[in-house]
Amino acid sequence: MFGHLNPAYVPGLTDEERGMLAALIDEHRHHYSANRKKNRYYEGRVTLGEVNLGIALPYGMRGLEIGCAWGAKTVDVLAARSMFDGFVGIDGNDLPALDGIVTGNRLIPEYLKATRDELEYGCTFACLSKDPNPAVGCKIRFHSPMTAAAKWDGDKGRIAYGMAVIATAPDADELTRHSVSIVHFFTKDAVIVISRKGRNWETTRFPHKMGRPLMEPLVWNATSGKPFGRSRIKEPVRRLIQGYVRTIANATIGLEFSTAPQKYILGITDEQYDKIINDKFKQYVGNYMASTTNPETGEKPTFGQLPQGTIQPHIDMLRALSTQFSAATGLPVTDTGVVNDANPTSSDAIEAQTKTLVTMAQELNTGNGAALSTIAQMALAISRDISLDELPQEDRGIIAHFKNPALPSVAATADAALKIASARQGFSQTNTFLEMCGFDQADIRRINQQEQRARGLALADELEA
Repeated sequence: MFGHLNPAYVPGLTDEERGMLAALIDEHRHHYSANRKKNRYYEGRVTLGEVNLGIALPYGMRGLEIGCAWGAKTVDVLAARSMFDGFVGIDGNDLPALDGIVTGNRLIPEYLKATRDELEYGCTFACLSKDPNPAVGCKIRFHSPMTAAAKWDGDKGRIAYGMAVIATAPDADELTRHSVSIVHFFTKDAVIVISRKGRNWETTRFPHKMGRPLMEPLVWNATSGKPFGRSRIKEPVRRLIQGYVRTIANATIGLEFSTAPQKYILGITDEQYDKIINDKFKQYVGNYMASTTNPETGEKPTFGQLPQGTIQPHIDMLRALSTQFSAATGLPVTDTGVVNDANPTSSDAIEAQTKTLVTMAQELNTGNGAALSTIAQMALAISRDISLDELPQEDRGIIAHFKNPALPSVAATADAALKIASARQGFSQTNTFLEMCGFDQADIRRINQQEQRARGLALADELEA
């Protein structure tokens, strides 16, 4: 992927920066194959060659493709419950200074894509830079570990330095192969743009006052040994996906044999044998089969059929795998597409099944909320060309707001809003009350505008009277 990018031949870098860039390239290459495997399982591209035990599946059927959405489900169902809804200031008000940054970078929809990458690979990186458009002020782009790498500073608890691949282009030597053409290199005092011009490289340095790299990770399930997190599609989950693919393949082959059960006929002549062998399909679909006594032996032909196979053992295996998969990922069993209960599941049972998933979503929101707050503060500082320490106090208390990951019904939230309004005076006049009643931001704006117009008309009538 990095082709001819050799830090030793990149001009404009110090010896320390060349060593840092070489370490980042090695880090990316070290994890690249593992990240590609995670992506294959997310996309459901699992071959039978990976799962074949060599017992029931013939090696000649390794080309059979079996689709499996369990990898995508593992990521998407949890990501869908992390619904970023903007930022709130220290006094609880909206932040007009951040509106241009959030809107210009499409931060809310981009966050959902970044969360999917975070859960798929274990982390994703938010990379910031100065935006020439003063209405935006700061550019925020997310990069997965497939196109970015970073080194962790354990002492400061943040990224020490990192890089992100911005663009690729065909190689001069081999046009069918693409290699990086633009790389952003993030250090504590600059963003260095490394660009390829033909066979040579050039650098452009953009200093900043942040005192830290303009790069912040969104991390899932981090540990002290793995500060950049762990993927939701980890090895035990991949083994269960392999079991699903193997079981479906066996069931598919078993169903073929069940469709055409094996029959036999004994005591026939050579001519009758040749006739049956030469047109097996016609003999199988025929309404009846006639045969005379074998003149050589006097034996009457005997017809029979071997016991027909069943796919019930495969279904039982799928149910066992779905139960293990649910336990490993926290997803309800119904999300696996395998029904275990003959009777419909009650709403209480469904809520109990999703409790683990809601807890995971809350954990995800907590970690990502802290990262988004840091990203918002750095974005404000970049847009104003100041350091983080120079931000006013009201901008340091920015918090990210998320919708309830439990996804309660509109009736339940509206009932709760009415009860709170009866106990807390003035709550019914707030936008939060309208949100709990199920109105989105577009409806809330229309309601506020129409209420304001109605109050203006009433005031005009009073003045006229």
